[in-house]
Amino acid sequence: MADQYDIIVIGGGPGGYVAAIRAAQLGFKTAVVEREHLGGICLNWGCIPTKALLRSAEIYHYMEHAKDYGLSAEKIGFDAAAIVQRSRGVSGRLNMGVGGLLKKNKVDVIWGEATLTKPGEVVVAAPKKAAMQPQNPAPRGTLPAGTYAAKHIIVATGARPRVLPGIEPDGKLIWTYFEAMVPPTMPKSVLVMGSGAIGIEFASFYRTMGAEVTVVEVLPQILPVEDAEIAGLARKRFEKQGIKIITGAKVTKVAKGANSVTATIDDGKGTQDITAERMISAVGVVGNVENLGLEKLGVKMDRGTIVTDGLGRTNVPGLYAIGDVAGPPMLAHKAEHEGVICVETIKGLHTHAMDKLKIPGCTYCNPQIASVGLTEAKAKEAGYDIRVGRFPFLGNGKAIALGEPDGLVKTIFDKKTGQLLGAHMIGAEVTELIQGFVIAMNLETTEEELIHAVFPHPTLSEMMHESVMDAYGRAIHI
Repeated sequence: MADQYDIIVIGGGPGGYVAAIRAAQLGFKTAVVEREHLGGICLNWGCIPTKALLRSAEIYHYMEHAKDYGLSAEKIGFDAAAIVQRSRGVSGRLNMGVGGLLKKNKVDVIWGEATLTKPGEVVVAAPKKAAMQPQNPAPRGTLPAGTYAAKHIIVATGARPRVLPGIEPDGKLIWTYFEAMVPPTMPKSVLVMGSGAIGIEFASFYRTMGAEVTVVEVLPQILPVEDAEIAGLARKRFEKQGIKIITGAKVTKVAKGANSVTATIDDGKGTQDITAERMISAVGVVGNVENLGLEKLGVKMDRGTIVTDGLGRTNVPGLYAIGDVAGPPMLAHKAEHEGVICVETIKGLHTHAMDKLKIPGCTYCNPQIASVGLTEAKAKEAGYDIRVGRFPFLGNGKAIALGEPDGLVKTIFDKKTGQLLGAHMIGAEVTELIQGFVIAMNLETTEEELIHAVFPHPTLSEMMHESVMDAYGRAIHI
Protein backbone atom coordinates (compact mmCIF):
# COMPACT_ATOMS: atom_id res chain seq x y z
CA MET A 1 0.00 0.00 0.00
CA ALA A 2 1.30 3.47 -0.91
CA ASP A 3 2.59 5.70 1.86
CA GLN A 4 -0.05 8.36 2.52
CA TYR A 5 0.53 12.09 2.81
CA ASP A 6 -1.69 15.14 2.91
CA ILE A 7 0.54 17.00 0.45
CA ILE A 8 3.34 15.84 -1.84
CA VAL A 9 5.38 18.50 -3.61
CA ILE A 10 7.23 17.43 -6.75
CA GLY A 11 10.39 19.55 -6.92
CA GLY A 12 12.57 20.96 -4.15
CA GLY A 13 13.36 24.36 -5.67
CA PRO A 14 12.35 27.75 -4.21
CA GLY A 15 8.66 27.21 -4.90
CA GLY A 16 8.62 23.57 -3.85
CA TYR A 17 10.52 23.70 -0.58
CA VAL A 18 8.76 26.90 0.54
CA ALA A 19 5.36 25.34 -0.24
CA ALA A 20 6.36 22.24 1.72
CA ILE A 21 7.49 24.21 4.76
CA ARG A 22 4.32 26.31 4.76
CA ALA A 23 2.25 23.13 4.43
CA ALA A 24 4.00 21.62 7.45
CA GLN A 25 3.43 24.82 9.43
CA LEU A 26 -0.28 24.46 8.69
CA GLY A 27 -0.34 20.92 10.05
CA PHE A 28 -0.22 18.91 6.81
CA LYS A 29 1.82 15.71 6.63
CA THR A 30 4.13 16.70 3.80
CA ALA A 31 6.82 15.25 1.54
CA VAL A 32 9.03 16.70 -1.20
CA VAL A 33 10.20 14.66 -4.19
CA GLU A 34 13.56 15.85 -5.55
CA ARG A 35 15.72 14.20 -8.22
CA GLU A 36 18.88 16.26 -8.07
CA HIS A 37 19.46 18.94 -5.47
CA LEU A 38 17.41 20.78 -2.86
CA GLY A 39 17.07 24.46 -3.62
CA GLY A 40 16.56 23.82 -7.32
CA ILE A 41 18.22 25.68 -10.17
CA CYS A 42 17.98 29.04 -8.39
CA LEU A 43 20.09 28.06 -5.42
CA ASN A 44 22.43 25.63 -7.16
CA TRP A 45 22.84 26.94 -10.72
CA GLY A 46 21.04 30.27 -10.96
CA CYS A 47 20.24 33.17 -8.66
CA ILE A 48 22.69 32.45 -5.86
CA PRO A 49 25.89 31.23 -7.57
CA THR A 50 25.67 33.93 -10.25
CA LYS A 51 25.50 36.57 -7.53
CA ALA A 52 28.63 35.08 -6.00
CA LEU A 53 30.39 35.32 -9.38
CA LEU A 54 29.18 38.87 -9.89
CA ARG A 55 30.37 39.83 -6.41
CA SER A 56 33.87 38.61 -7.29
CA ALA A 57 33.70 40.65 -10.49
CA GLU A 58 32.54 43.71 -8.54
CA ILE A 59 35.44 43.46 -6.09
CA TYR A 60 37.86 42.99 -8.99
CA HIS A 61 36.42 46.10 -10.67
CA TYR A 62 36.93 48.15 -7.49
CA MET A 63 40.49 46.87 -7.16
CA GLU A 64 41.21 47.96 -10.72
CA HIS A 65 39.84 51.43 -9.87
CA ALA A 66 41.38 51.73 -6.41
CA LYS A 67 42.98 55.08 -7.26
CA ASP A 68 39.50 56.58 -7.72
CA TYR A 69 39.07 56.16 -3.96
CA GLY A 70 42.49 57.39 -2.92
CA LEU A 71 43.82 53.84 -2.60
CA SER A 72 46.54 51.88 -4.33
CA ALA A 73 46.58 48.26 -5.43
CA GLU A 74 49.35 46.56 -7.37
CA LYS A 75 49.60 43.38 -9.42
CA ILE A 76 45.82 42.99 -9.63
CA GLY A 77 44.76 39.58 -10.87
CA PHE A 78 42.37 36.71 -10.33
CA ASP A 79 42.23 32.94 -10.04
CA ALA A 80 39.36 31.64 -12.17
CA ALA A 81 39.25 28.32 -10.34
CA ALA A 82 39.08 30.04 -6.95
CA ILE A 83 36.26 32.32 -8.13
CA VAL A 84 34.25 29.30 -9.29
CA GLN A 85 35.08 27.39 -6.10
CA ARG A 86 33.77 30.24 -3.96
CA SER A 87 30.56 30.36 -5.98
CA ARG A 88 30.02 26.62 -5.68
CA GLY A 89 30.78 26.78 -1.97
CA VAL A 90 28.08 29.39 -1.45
CA SER A 91 25.54 27.18 -3.23
CA GLY A 92 26.63 24.10 -1.31
CA ARG A 93 26.21 25.84 2.02
CA LEU A 94 22.69 26.99 1.18
CA ASN A 95 21.79 23.61 -0.27
CA MET A 96 22.55 22.03 3.09
CA GLY A 97 20.53 24.78 4.74
CA VAL A 98 17.41 23.87 2.79
CA GLY A 99 17.79 20.27 3.91
CA GLY A 100 18.02 21.48 7.49
CA LEU A 101 14.88 23.60 7.15
CA LEU A 102 12.88 20.67 5.77
CA LYS A 103 14.09 18.42 8.56
CA LYS A 104 13.28 21.07 11.18
CA ASN A 105 9.72 21.28 9.84
CA LYS A 106 9.38 17.47 9.67
CA VAL A 107 9.02 17.42 5.89
CA ASP A 108 10.04 14.09 4.38
CA VAL A 109 12.34 14.11 1.34
CA ILE A 110 11.84 11.42 -1.29
CA TRP A 111 14.84 11.13 -3.57
CA GLY A 112 14.11 10.35 -7.23
CA GLU A 113 12.04 11.21 -10.31
CA ALA A 114 8.27 11.45 -9.96
CA THR A 115 5.52 10.28 -12.29
CA LEU A 116 1.82 10.92 -11.79
CA THR A 117 0.19 7.59 -12.55
CA LYS A 118 -3.32 8.45 -11.41
CA PRO A 119 -5.01 11.14 -9.30
CA GLY A 120 -3.53 11.19 -5.83
CA GLU A 121 -0.62 8.86 -6.58
CA VAL A 122 3.06 9.52 -7.27
CA VAL A 123 5.49 6.81 -8.35
CA VAL A 124 9.09 7.77 -7.62
CA ALA A 125 11.90 6.05 -9.49
CA ALA A 126 15.65 6.38 -8.96
CA PRO A 127 17.19 9.16 -11.12
CA LYS A 128 17.82 7.81 -14.63
CA LYS A 129 21.14 9.55 -15.19
CA ALA A 130 24.23 9.11 -13.08
CA ALA A 131 24.67 12.88 -13.08
CA MET A 132 21.31 13.35 -11.45
CA GLN A 133 22.55 12.99 -7.90
CA PRO A 134 22.35 15.34 -4.93
CA GLN A 135 25.09 17.95 -4.83
CA ASN A 136 25.55 17.19 -1.14
CA PRO A 137 24.70 14.09 0.90
CA ALA A 138 20.96 13.62 1.12
CA PRO A 139 19.31 14.93 4.31
CA ARG A 140 18.93 12.41 7.08
CA GLY A 141 15.65 10.59 6.91
CA THR A 142 15.46 10.74 3.11
CA LEU A 143 12.99 8.18 1.77
CA PRO A 144 13.66 5.79 -1.11
CA ALA A 145 11.97 5.45 -4.47
CA GLY A 146 8.53 3.86 -4.37
CA THR A 147 4.82 4.59 -4.60
CA TYR A 148 3.36 7.39 -2.51
CA ALA A 149 -0.14 8.80 -2.19
CA ALA A 150 -1.48 12.23 -1.25
CA LYS A 151 -4.79 14.01 -1.33
CA HIS A 152 -3.04 17.06 -2.79
CA ILE A 153 -0.07 17.00 -5.20
CA ILE A 154 1.81 20.18 -6.12
CA VAL A 155 3.97 20.20 -9.26
CA ALA A 156 6.96 22.52 -8.82
CA THR A 157 9.41 21.07 -11.32
CA GLY A 158 10.86 24.38 -12.54
CA ALA A 159 12.41 25.06 -15.92
CA ARG A 160 15.55 24.50 -17.98
CA PRO A 161 17.39 26.47 -20.69
CA ARG A 162 15.60 26.83 -24.01
CA VAL A 163 17.48 25.26 -26.92
CA LEU A 164 17.30 26.64 -30.47
CA PRO A 165 17.48 24.09 -33.31
CA GLY A 166 20.89 24.10 -34.97
CA ILE A 167 22.47 25.99 -32.06
CA GLU A 168 22.33 23.28 -29.44
CA PRO A 169 24.71 23.76 -26.49
CA ASP A 170 27.48 21.16 -26.40
CA GLY A 171 28.94 21.98 -22.98
CA LYS A 172 32.31 22.87 -24.49
CA LEU A 173 32.06 25.65 -27.06
CA ILE A 174 28.37 26.56 -26.75
CA TRP A 175 27.30 27.00 -23.13
CA THR A 176 24.08 27.31 -21.19
CA TYR A 177 24.15 28.99 -17.79
CA PHE A 178 25.31 25.67 -16.30
CA GLU A 179 28.66 25.75 -18.09
CA ALA A 180 28.96 29.54 -17.99
CA MET A 181 29.01 29.37 -14.18
CA VAL A 182 31.92 26.96 -13.97
CA PRO A 183 34.45 27.95 -16.66
CA PRO A 184 37.68 25.93 -16.35
CA THR A 185 39.51 29.07 -17.51
CA MET A 186 38.33 32.56 -18.35
CA PRO A 187 37.70 32.82 -22.11
CA LYS A 188 39.27 35.75 -23.93
CA SER A 189 36.08 36.35 -25.92
CA VAL A 190 32.40 35.49 -25.42
CA LEU A 191 29.35 35.80 -27.66
CA VAL A 192 26.08 36.00 -25.70
CA MET A 193 22.87 35.13 -27.54
CA GLY A 194 19.99 36.81 -25.72
CA SER A 195 19.86 39.98 -23.64
CA GLY A 196 17.44 39.11 -20.89
CA ALA A 197 18.56 39.02 -17.27
CA ILE A 198 20.61 35.82 -17.66
CA GLY A 199 22.40 36.95 -20.81
CA ILE A 200 23.17 40.43 -19.51
CA GLU A 201 24.44 39.19 -16.15
CA PHE A 202 26.91 36.85 -17.84
CA ALA A 203 27.90 39.53 -20.33
CA SER A 204 28.61 41.87 -17.41
CA PHE A 205 30.58 39.23 -15.49
CA TYR A 206 32.81 38.15 -18.36
CA ARG A 207 33.43 41.70 -19.55
CA THR A 208 34.50 42.78 -16.06
CA MET A 209 36.87 39.81 -15.92
CA GLY A 210 38.50 41.00 -19.14
CA ALA A 211 36.79 39.10 -21.95
CA GLU A 212 35.74 40.72 -25.21
CA VAL A 213 31.95 40.40 -25.15
CA THR A 214 29.32 40.65 -27.88
CA VAL A 215 25.58 40.47 -27.14
CA VAL A 216 23.09 39.59 -29.88
CA GLU A 217 19.37 40.30 -29.30
CA VAL A 218 16.59 39.48 -31.76
CA LEU A 219 14.37 42.35 -30.52
CA PRO A 220 15.12 46.06 -31.08
CA GLN A 221 15.81 46.62 -27.36
CA ILE A 222 18.11 44.86 -24.93
CA LEU A 223 16.47 43.83 -21.66
CA PRO A 224 13.14 43.60 -23.52
CA VAL A 225 10.88 43.54 -20.45
CA GLU A 226 12.37 46.73 -19.02
CA ASP A 227 11.30 50.32 -19.56
CA ALA A 228 12.77 51.56 -22.86
CA GLU A 229 14.44 54.59 -21.24
CA ILE A 230 16.17 52.43 -18.62
CA ALA A 231 17.21 49.87 -21.25
CA GLY A 232 18.64 52.68 -23.37
CA LEU A 233 20.72 53.98 -20.47
CA ALA A 234 21.89 50.43 -19.74
CA ARG A 235 23.00 49.98 -23.34
CA LYS A 236 25.07 53.15 -23.22
CA ARG A 237 26.77 52.03 -20.01
CA PHE A 238 27.47 48.55 -21.37
CA GLU A 239 28.89 49.93 -24.60
CA LYS A 240 31.05 52.36 -22.64
CA GLN A 241 32.44 49.33 -20.78
CA GLY A 242 33.37 47.81 -24.13
CA ILE A 243 30.49 45.37 -24.66
CA LYS A 244 29.44 45.19 -28.31
CA ILE A 245 25.66 45.04 -28.66
CA ILE A 246 23.76 44.03 -31.80
CA THR A 247 19.95 44.35 -31.63
CA GLY A 248 17.26 43.43 -34.13
CA ALA A 249 19.41 40.52 -35.19
CA LYS A 250 19.58 36.77 -34.80
CA VAL A 251 22.15 34.03 -34.95
CA THR A 252 21.35 31.98 -38.05
CA LYS A 253 24.29 29.61 -38.15
CA VAL A 254 27.14 28.44 -35.96
CA ALA A 255 30.43 26.88 -37.09
CA LYS A 256 32.65 25.24 -34.48
CA GLY A 257 36.40 25.37 -34.53
CA ALA A 258 38.91 23.57 -32.34
CA ASN A 259 38.59 26.18 -29.59
CA SER A 260 36.20 28.80 -30.96
CA VAL A 261 32.75 29.42 -32.38
CA THR A 262 31.93 31.49 -35.45
CA ALA A 263 28.35 32.74 -35.52
CA THR A 264 26.58 34.21 -38.53
CA ILE A 265 24.50 37.21 -37.47
CA ASP A 266 21.60 38.42 -39.62
CA ASP A 267 20.14 41.87 -38.86
CA GLY A 268 17.71 41.90 -41.79
CA LYS A 269 19.99 44.12 -43.85
CA GLY A 270 22.88 41.73 -44.21
CA THR A 271 24.99 39.21 -42.38
CA GLN A 272 28.27 39.27 -40.50
CA ASP A 273 30.39 36.59 -38.89
CA ILE A 274 31.62 36.93 -35.32
CA THR A 275 34.16 34.55 -33.82
CA ALA A 276 34.52 34.03 -30.08
CA GLU A 277 36.14 31.42 -27.87
CA ARG A 278 32.82 30.59 -26.26
CA MET A 279 29.13 31.25 -26.94
CA ILE A 280 26.47 31.46 -24.24
CA SER A 281 22.91 30.59 -25.24
CA ALA A 282 20.59 32.67 -23.06
CA VAL A 283 17.36 32.66 -25.05
CA GLY A 284 15.01 31.89 -22.18
CA VAL A 285 13.80 28.80 -20.37
CA VAL A 286 11.11 26.16 -20.84
CA GLY A 287 9.04 24.42 -18.20
CA ASN A 288 9.92 20.89 -17.06
CA VAL A 289 6.62 19.22 -17.95
CA GLU A 290 7.86 16.09 -19.71
CA ASN A 291 7.66 12.54 -18.31
CA LEU A 292 5.42 13.55 -15.41
CA GLY A 293 2.27 11.86 -16.70
CA LEU A 294 0.43 15.18 -17.14
CA GLU A 295 -1.00 14.24 -20.54
CA LYS A 296 -2.43 10.99 -19.19
CA LEU A 297 -4.25 12.88 -16.45
CA GLY A 298 -5.58 15.43 -18.93
CA VAL A 299 -3.84 18.43 -17.40
CA LYS A 300 -4.46 21.62 -19.38
CA MET A 301 -1.28 23.14 -20.82
CA ASP A 302 -0.44 26.40 -22.58
CA ARG A 303 2.81 26.99 -24.47
CA GLY A 304 4.68 24.37 -22.52
CA THR A 305 3.51 25.35 -19.05
CA ILE A 306 0.71 24.19 -16.77
CA VAL A 307 -2.44 26.32 -16.67
CA THR A 308 -3.64 27.28 -13.18
CA ASP A 309 -6.40 29.46 -11.80
CA GLY A 310 -4.11 31.92 -10.03
CA LEU A 311 -4.31 30.00 -6.76
CA GLY A 312 -2.25 27.08 -8.01
CA ARG A 313 -5.20 24.82 -8.93
CA THR A 314 -5.10 23.00 -12.28
CA ASN A 315 -8.14 21.64 -14.11
CA VAL A 316 -7.55 18.26 -12.39
CA PRO A 317 -8.92 18.14 -8.83
CA GLY A 318 -6.20 17.64 -6.24
CA LEU A 319 -3.40 18.63 -8.63
CA TYR A 320 -1.66 22.00 -8.41
CA ALA A 321 1.27 23.78 -10.08
CA ILE A 322 3.53 26.62 -8.96
CA GLY A 323 6.69 28.41 -10.08
CA ASP A 324 8.32 28.33 -13.51
CA VAL A 325 6.33 25.28 -14.61
CA ALA A 326 3.15 27.30 -14.05
CA GLY A 327 4.23 30.06 -16.43
CA PRO A 328 5.87 33.48 -16.40
CA PRO A 329 7.31 35.48 -14.88
CA MET A 330 9.84 32.75 -14.20
CA LEU A 331 11.35 34.14 -11.03
CA ALA A 332 12.25 32.47 -7.73
CA HIS A 333 10.38 34.97 -5.59
CA LYS A 334 7.26 34.52 -7.69
CA ALA A 335 7.53 30.75 -7.19
CA GLU A 336 7.91 31.09 -3.42
CA HIS A 337 4.88 33.35 -3.12
CA GLU A 338 2.81 31.09 -5.36
CA GLY A 339 3.72 28.13 -3.15
CA VAL A 340 2.41 29.90 -0.06
CA ILE A 341 -0.80 30.98 -1.83
CA CYS A 342 -1.37 27.44 -3.11
CA VAL A 343 -0.94 25.74 0.27
CA GLU A 344 -3.03 28.31 2.11
CA THR A 345 -5.77 27.82 -0.48
CA ILE A 346 -5.68 24.07 0.18
CA LYS A 347 -5.99 24.81 3.91
CA GLY A 348 -9.07 26.92 3.26
CA LEU A 349 -7.54 30.22 4.33
CA HIS A 350 -8.57 33.46 2.66
CA THR A 351 -6.28 33.89 -0.34
CA HIS A 352 -6.23 35.83 -3.56
CA ALA A 353 -4.34 35.45 -6.80
CA MET A 354 -1.00 37.18 -7.03
CA ASP A 355 -0.94 40.43 -8.99
CA LYS A 356 1.89 39.81 -11.45
CA LEU A 357 2.28 43.54 -12.08
CA LYS A 358 3.53 43.83 -8.51
CA ILE A 359 6.30 41.27 -8.88
CA PRO A 360 9.68 43.03 -8.99
CA GLY A 361 12.36 42.10 -11.49
CA CYS A 362 16.09 42.51 -10.84
CA THR A 363 19.16 42.19 -13.05
CA TYR A 364 22.45 42.10 -11.14
CA CYS A 365 24.74 43.41 -13.84
CA ASN A 366 26.91 46.52 -13.58
CA PRO A 367 24.99 48.82 -13.36
CA GLN A 368 22.14 47.03 -11.58
CA ILE A 369 18.60 47.26 -12.96
CA ALA A 370 15.35 46.84 -11.03
CA SER A 371 11.70 47.45 -11.81
CA VAL A 372 8.12 46.81 -10.81
CA GLY A 373 4.79 47.56 -12.46
CA LEU A 374 4.06 49.13 -15.82
CA THR A 375 6.66 50.66 -18.09
CA GLU A 376 5.94 54.10 -19.50
CA ALA A 377 4.95 52.56 -22.83
CA LYS A 378 2.69 49.93 -21.24
CA ALA A 379 1.00 52.53 -19.05
CA LYS A 380 0.16 54.60 -22.13
CA GLU A 381 -1.04 51.51 -24.00
CA ALA A 382 -3.35 50.75 -21.07
CA GLY A 383 -4.96 54.16 -21.53
CA TYR A 384 -3.56 55.93 -18.49
CA ASP A 385 -2.91 59.66 -18.50
CA ILE A 386 0.41 59.60 -16.67
CA ARG A 387 2.89 61.67 -14.74
CA VAL A 388 6.53 60.61 -14.97
CA GLY A 389 9.19 61.51 -12.43
CA ARG A 390 12.94 61.11 -12.86
CA PHE A 391 15.87 61.65 -10.56
CA PRO A 392 19.51 61.04 -11.54
CA PHE A 393 22.15 59.49 -9.29
CA LEU A 394 24.25 62.56 -10.06
CA GLY A 395 21.99 64.61 -7.78
CA ASN A 396 22.35 62.31 -4.76
CA GLY A 397 25.02 62.87 -2.12
CA LYS A 398 25.38 59.21 -1.14
CA ALA A 399 25.81 58.16 -4.78
CA ILE A 400 28.56 60.75 -5.25
CA ALA A 401 30.28 59.65 -2.04
CA LEU A 402 30.17 56.03 -3.21
CA GLY A 403 31.70 56.98 -6.54
CA GLU A 404 28.52 55.83 -8.32
CA PRO A 405 27.16 58.97 -10.05
CA ASP A 406 25.60 57.18 -13.04
CA GLY A 407 22.02 56.02 -12.76
CA LEU A 408 18.35 56.99 -12.74
CA VAL A 409 15.21 56.40 -10.70
CA LYS A 410 11.99 56.72 -12.71
CA THR A 411 8.44 56.63 -11.40
CA ILE A 412 5.12 56.52 -13.26
CA PHE A 413 1.82 57.70 -11.77
CA ASP A 414 -1.81 57.85 -12.85
CA LYS A 415 -2.40 61.58 -13.20
CA LYS A 416 -6.05 61.21 -12.23
CA THR A 417 -5.73 59.19 -9.02
CA GLY A 418 -2.08 59.48 -7.98
CA GLN A 419 -1.71 55.68 -8.12
CA LEU A 420 1.85 54.46 -8.50
CA LEU A 421 1.79 52.44 -11.72
CA GLY A 422 5.44 51.54 -12.08
CA ALA A 423 8.99 52.21 -10.90
CA HIS A 424 12.19 51.61 -12.85
CA MET A 425 15.79 52.03 -11.73
CA ILE A 426 19.32 51.69 -13.01
CA GLY A 427 22.41 52.22 -10.87
CA ALA A 428 24.22 51.06 -7.76
CA GLU A 429 22.22 48.88 -5.35
CA VAL A 430 18.86 49.46 -7.02
CA THR A 431 18.02 45.77 -6.55
CA GLU A 432 17.95 46.53 -2.81
CA LEU A 433 15.87 49.69 -3.27
CA ILE A 434 13.02 48.40 -5.45
CA GLN A 435 11.22 46.71 -2.55
CA GLY A 436 10.25 50.16 -1.24
CA PHE A 437 8.14 50.76 -4.33
CA VAL A 438 6.83 47.17 -4.24
CA ILE A 439 5.50 47.76 -0.72
CA ALA A 440 4.03 51.10 -1.79
CA MET A 441 2.18 49.49 -4.70
CA ASN A 442 0.84 46.67 -2.51
CA LEU A 443 -0.46 49.22 -0.01
CA GLU A 444 -2.06 51.18 -2.87
CA THR A 445 -0.05 54.21 -1.84
CA THR A 446 -0.52 57.43 -3.78
CA GLU A 447 2.01 60.14 -4.49
CA GLU A 448 0.76 62.10 -1.46
CA GLU A 449 1.86 59.47 1.08
CA LEU A 450 5.19 58.99 -0.68
CA ILE A 451 5.89 62.72 -0.79
CA HIS A 452 5.10 63.08 2.91
CA ALA A 453 7.27 60.09 3.89
CA VAL A 454 10.62 60.96 5.48
CA PHE A 455 13.58 59.26 3.80
CA PRO A 456 16.90 59.02 5.70
CA HIS A 457 19.88 61.15 4.67
CA PRO A 458 22.35 60.43 3.23
CA THR A 459 21.02 57.37 1.43
CA LEU A 460 20.40 56.23 -2.12
CA SER A 461 16.73 55.84 -1.15
CA GLU A 462 16.37 59.63 -1.19
CA MET A 463 16.35 59.37 -4.98
CA MET A 464 13.12 57.39 -4.75
CA HIS A 465 11.58 60.30 -2.85
CA GLU A 466 12.92 62.88 -5.30
CA SER A 467 11.67 60.90 -8.30
CA VAL A 468 8.15 60.93 -6.87
CA MET A 469 8.36 64.64 -6.17
CA ASP A 470 9.68 65.26 -9.69
CA ALA A 471 6.55 63.66 -11.15
CA TYR A 472 4.61 66.44 -9.42
CA GLY A 473 7.00 69.30 -10.10
CA ARG A 474 8.42 69.35 -6.58
CA ALA A 475 11.92 67.85 -6.86
CA ILE A 476 14.46 69.73 -4.74
CA HIS A 477 17.90 68.64 -5.87
CA ILE A 478 17.59 68.94 -9.65
